[in-house]
Amino acid sequence: MSEDYNCSQETIIVHGVTPYDSRTGAISTPIYLSSTFRHPELFQSTGFDYSRSLNPTRLELENTIARLEKGRYGLAFASGMSAISALIKLFAPGDHIIVSIDLYGGTYRLFHDIYEPYGLHFSWVDTDDLEATKNALRPGTKAVFIETPSNPMMKVTDIRATADIIHSHGQKHGQEGYLIVDNTFLSPYYQNPLELGADFVVHSGTKYISGHNDTLSGFIVHDDETIAEKLRFLQMSEGGTLSPFESWLILRGLKTLAVRMDRQSENALVVAMWLQTHPKVESVYYVGLPDHPHHELSLRQSKGFGGMVSFSLKDSADVASLLKNIRLILFAESLGGVETLLTYPMVQTHQAIPPDMRERTGVTDRLMRLSVGLERAQDIIADLKQALD
Repeated sequence: MSEDYNCSQETIIVHGVTPYDSRTGAISTPIYLSSTFRHPELFQSTGFDYSRSLNPTRLELENTIARLEKGRYGLAFASGMSAISALIKLFAPGDHIIVSIDLYGGTYRLFHDIYEPYGLHFSWVDTDDLEATKNALRPGTKAVFIETPSNPMMKVTDIRATADIIHSHGQKHGQEGYLIVDNTFLSPYYQNPLELGADFVVHSGTKYISGHNDTLSGFIVHDDETIAEKLRFLQMSEGGTLSPFESWLILRGLKTLAVRMDRQSENALVVAMWLQTHPKVESVYYVGLPDHPHHELSLRQSKGFGGMVSFSLKDSADVASLLKNIRLILFAESLGGVETLLTYPMVQTHQAIPPDMRERTGVTDRLMRLSVGLERAQDIIADLKQALD
C-alpha cells in the first residue's frame, strides 16, 4: 500500500504496508525462514544479507508498526524488554532519566538492577503530576520515560505537556531531551504519542498488537533520522531481533487489532461499572469511567480507553478466594489477549518493585489487575460475581 494512498488506521491494520506479495500475489506475508541471503556479485546485495540484521518478514512488520504509529522508523525485537534495553543504550553513564513511578515491574528491574550499576541515574516520579516532573529535572536529565495509562493504577500523563517540559529543558542546557512513551496499554490504534510530541514509542507487542497470548515481541518507533542507523546497529549487534515466524504471527494477529480493541474497551467499561457496585470492592481504576480523574485528558490525547481495569478489594483475605474460584477468567500474568486474565500485581508483575514504592503507588495486597478479553461481558461479570461471593 503506497504511502500516498490515504486510508484509515483500521484499513492499514488489515492490509499492512504491503497488502500482497508482488511475485506470487499471496495476501499473507511470506515467512522467510532463511538465515542468510545470496549476493548477486561482489559488493552487491539484494538489501538482505543476514536475518539478524534484516529479514523481509520482519521488515514488513516493522514498516507496518511504524506507519500505524505515524513514525518513519520501526524496529522489532524479541520482547518489549529487549526493545527498551536497546533504547536505553542511547544514553551514557552520568545521564539522568525521569521515569513514571507507576510502571511495569520488569522495567523497574531493568533500569534499577541492570543499568544503574553502569552509571545511569533514574528518578521515579508521579509523571501525571507535571510539577513533580519539573521538580525532578537536573542539568543532566536527558529523557522522561512514561507509561500512560500506567501499569497498574491507570494514571494518565499529559504527553504533549511532558514533551514540552523535556524539550525545553534540553534546549536550556544545550543537549537533547527525549520523551519516551510506553504505549502498550492503548496500542497505536488508540494512541499515537509521536503526534503529541513524543520522540520514541515503545511497545510490548506481546500484548494488544499480537493479541492472542501466543508470542513475544517488542517495538521501537521514532522519527529521528540522526539516530536511526545507531538504533538499527544496536538491534543487529545485540541480536535480540524478532524471528521471521514470530514476525508473521504478529502480522496475522495485528489484522484484528481494531475490532479487538473496540470490543475489549466496550467490555472493560461494562465490567468496571459493575465492579463499582460490588460490596467487596473498594476502588475501581479504569480511565473510561467518567469519574476517573484523568478521563478528560485521555479523551484529548487518545481515541479509546483500552481493556485494562484494576480494582482494590476491601479485604485482602478475599484475594486468594477470588483467584482460586474464578472459572472462566484465567489467573495468569500478561495482558491484551483475547482471553480475560486476572493478575495479582504485588506477587506477579510488580514483585521486583520495593514494597515501600509499591505502597506509595497503590500496589497493595488488595489490588487486582484485570485484562478484559473478548468474551461476552455478562459472562465475565458472572464469573467475577460467583468467585467474589
